[in-house]
Amino acid sequence: MPVFQNASFHLSAHHLRDLPPASGIEVAFAGRSNAGKSSALNTLANHNRLAFVSKQPGRTQLINFFTLGDDKHLVDLPGYGYAKVPEAMRMHWQNVLSRYLSERSSLAGLVLVMDSRHPLTPLDRQMLDWFCPSGKPVHVLLTKSDKLSRSESTITLGKVRKELQANWGNAITVQLFSSLKKQGVDEAEKVLGEWFFGGDTQTEAVAPASE
Repeated sequence: MPVFQNASFHLSAHHLRDLPPASGIEVAFAGRSNAGKSSALNTLANHNRLAFVSKQPGRTQLINFFTLGDDKHLVDLPGYGYAKVPEAMRMHWQNVLSRYLSERSSLAGLVLVMDSRHPLTPLDRQMLDWFCPSGKPVHVLLTKSDKLSRSESTITLGKVRKELQANWGNAITVQLFSSLKKQGVDEAEKVLGEWFFGGDTQTEAVAPASE
């Protein structure tokens, strides 16, 4: 059975004070607005409406927790980089996200979602700068890979992997992912299953993806 098959909504938080106690294990999903973060969450959970998918970027303005049971949670962070979000809101979420990523003791790892056609934007780099000093792992999903040809996908994957490791070290893995084609689901489940369950499951960590 897929690792996230039984995920269900738990709660939403607007401020750090609204977060549940930092116990158990959390894996957070972050990404630029309209990069396909909510679609990736839905695909991994095999649930069409687990995370709300909006055609309007910047719609997700809450930290949404989804429980897997046994004090394990997927955490959907607000999308960043949408120009029409008011400045006060943008500053609020910059503070909330930076503190959550750097201070949350129960956070086991970060899934950073990037559109494979536009990877490593300045804000993606900022997220990595905030999180990587924690020493916790990062797994990058290069989404919408179905929009690229096979050769374009291979080139993009190689370039992104090289830059990630050069600037932020070897604690980062990266793969191609397509919610539309359901490509890359097994690989993502193996990585995240290891973060959640470690040696308590038959799920095994995998090397960075190749296509």
